[in-house]
Amino acid sequence: MDINPFDYTISSLNKLKLKKGRLLLAEPFMVDPYFKRSVVLLTEYNKENCFGFILNQSLELTVNDVIADFPKFEAPVFMGGPVSPDNLFYIHSQGKYIQGSQKITDNLWWTGNFDQLKFMIQNNEIFPHEVKFFLGYSGWDYLQLNNEVKHESWIITDANDLTIKDLNNKQLWQTTLKKMGNKHALLSNFPVDPSLN
Repeated sequence: MDINPFDYTISSLNKLKLKKGRLLLAEPFMVDPYFKRSVVLLTEYNKENCFGFILNQSLELTVNDVIADFPKFEAPVFMGGPVSPDNLFYIHSQGKYIQGSQKITDNLWWTGNFDQLKFMIQNNEIFPHEVKFFLGYSGWDYLQLNNEVKHESWIITDANDLTIKDLNNKQLWQTTLKKMGNKHALLSNFPVDPSLN
């Protein structure tokens, strides 16, 4: 972080280590167009695979805009990250019912049998508030992600209590920081462009 008007660092706030099921909140001064003010849910974290999905960048599309042969389903699609932007991914709350689901937390799973998902939607067994769709994903080399945390690009917190409904909060970056305590809340109030303050 090049600009820091506070008397503490992001490193001093990060008490948690990287692992699957953690949220990465972009530091407030990040200028990367993909990750500016983003919240990323880590769905995998090990030396072979480090990836997840940006939760708070809506594409103003629905899943029916993206896939022609999909059942009518009023679910928005989000930009999950810059990797494989033509591929559709999803996080959901129905891991006990969708075969092949990969557990992230007690409340959240990702992927699974896509034909089964479509069948459940057609039969009103799953609803838009139970699934979240993404085009693309966010991926890192293991050392790259650890270096980004070391250089204070990311604030780490748990996603243990989050539900799909929580993930659809348009103010997720600000809301999550405010829940983390006073020092984090100060970061959430910092203007996107400090020169305009």
